[in-house]
Amino acid sequence: MDKKKKKGCPVELRLMVVGSSGPSQFLLTNAILGRQVFSKDVTSISDSMKNSGELAGRRVAVINGPNIYDKDMSQAKTKMELRRSKCLCIPGPHAFLVAFDLENISLNDMSTSRLMKKRFGRHCLKHCMVLLAYEGNVDGPALENRVKKTDWFLKELIEKYGGRFHIFNKNWRDQSKDRELLRNIEMIVASVGGGFFSSRTFQKAEDCVKKEEKKLRKQMTADIEKTWTELEKQYIEEELFCQKDVYTANVSAEIRAKAEMDNSWLRTSLARGLGTGVVVGAVMGALFGSIEGPGGMVLYGIIGGAVGGSAGGTAQVAIENMEDRVFPPVRQNFNSIFINRFFAAPRAAA
Repeated sequence: MDKKKKKGCPVELRLMVVGSSGPSQFLLTNAILGRQVFSKDVTSISDSMKNSGELAGRRVAVINGPNIYDKDMSQAKTKMELRRSKCLCIPGPHAFLVAFDLENISLNDMSTSRLMKKRFGRHCLKHCMVLLAYEGNVDGPALENRVKKTDWFLKELIEKYGGRFHIFNKNWRDQSKDRELLRNIEMIVASVGGGFFSSRTFQKAEDCVKKEEKKLRKQMTADIEKTWTELEKQYIEEELFCQKDVYTANVSAEIRAKAEMDNSWLRTSLARGLGTGVVVGAVMGALFGSIEGPGGMVLYGIIGGAVGGSAGGTAQVAIENMEDRVFPPVRQNFNSIFINRFFAAPRAAA
């Protein structure tokens, strides 16, 4: 489903970067943002994350999730991280950038379009572009000629995504094609009427994030009012309005970040994974214990349930680790940091 861009909406482009396997999607994120977000050795991640920056002067938010063919991830964890990536990209991505290694296209890569439709909806391919990673100083026209004419495997892959593709250097310091990449992304947005992709699950994600924001804002009401009172003691007129605007914007950003990372939709997914782990573990334990009789069934059933629940509960640990990684742990509450920054000590006279 396409959503038209409304007046007053931010111009920041939301880009959902998707990888089949290996490091391609992480190299692409580095190339888009022009900095090393991921080290060159990273080939997979277990937690979805968002990073912001600029591409050829335009603000972008880049969302990464686990690779589609991540063999080490459970089905429950995969489902939760898919939900989280949608929460990080609400109300929906302007483009899906599907990354592959130009020199290493696999049979699995050829099936990614089918899995994209399964994960995001059958209309998502209209918003997709293939991104091909290459290494070294290779002539651009020669690469494009290879993709379009000589390598039928690549040509078939790209045709699954409407023939849209862009070739990028694995070295993020090479920014010579940034403007071309931005232009290609903007062409995708223009081709669907200047809007972004949405679906029922993206709408669900947006609803849950907004509900969580409302809850968090209510919890912070006393702190917010306290800070506003402090501001009113320190500033007057235009400077007061300016400081209030800065504070309000920072509080809103903090609340949004927390709501995207943890909300009722994600907690529901976690609870189901944990419950399934307990049940499956208990059943398998009981079956194994039946060899030793009724007593063994009970004993091994309890042990199996505990182990299964622990496996399901690893998702909760992942959430905590994710928050530590993407949003560094806060030792002071937001208002304390804000007040300390602005009011800690008077400036010395010149």
